[in-house]
Amino acid sequence: MPDRILVVDDEKEIADLVEVYLHNEDFEVCKFYSGSEALECIENCAFDLAILDIMLPDMSGLDICKTIRSLGHNFPIIMLTAKNEEADKITGLTFGADDYITKPFKPLELVARVKAQLRRYKRYNQTPGVKPEAQLEYAGLLMNVENHECLLDGQALSLTPTEFSILKILLTNKGKVVSSEAMFHELWQDEYYTKSNNTITVHIRHLREKLGDDAGSQKYIKTVWGVGYRIGH
Repeated sequence: MPDRILVVDDEKEIADLVEVYLHNEDFEVCKFYSGSEALECIENCAFDLAILDIMLPDMSGLDICKTIRSLGHNFPIIMLTAKNEEADKITGLTFGADDYITKPFKPLELVARVKAQLRRYKRYNQTPGVKPEAQLEYAGLLMNVENHECLLDGQALSLTPTEFSILKILLTNKGKVVSSEAMFHELWQDEYYTKSNNTITVHIRHLREKLGDDAGSQKYIKTVWGVGYRIGH
């Protein structure tokens, strides 16, 4: 059964172009030009990934993203943002988006991002029977990789799939520094990382908030300036 992709963009030419490229990769596409129609479909259909334009005529793509997460759906969300709208990118990640791509974009780059997100999502939702890794832990932080559960001092943490994956990478490499670039490639398995890409930085910031870290203590995720991030000494 092909993966089903939700595409929401009021620019008909862009939405139609994305649909063509995704169809060429054998994805099933549900395409909408308005947010209200998309939300109605979300309530009645299952999706594997969503591509949401931020600027829509009736509502913001950020609101759709927030609604998807509030409904408990954890499939990946890629936001389409206008050039240089850095605030929108950060807000999208805050609302639960997994990645963003700036207009104008190359269709093949978007397809690559879609495939990378789906690979990560399927690893995150591995079917029963897959041999689990050992539990990962550090200073009251306990991660059960098989059950995709993470506890902090016995209390469940609510993590997005991307946050879970980043924390898993850091715990797996406990005591070692992991660069943003290496983390990006392991998560998305593509070559579109640049030093100006702040996707990892924003996700790290959200993780720190959920772990109760602050700029002064950094009990869990430590920044090694100019190198990357580390959990443990």
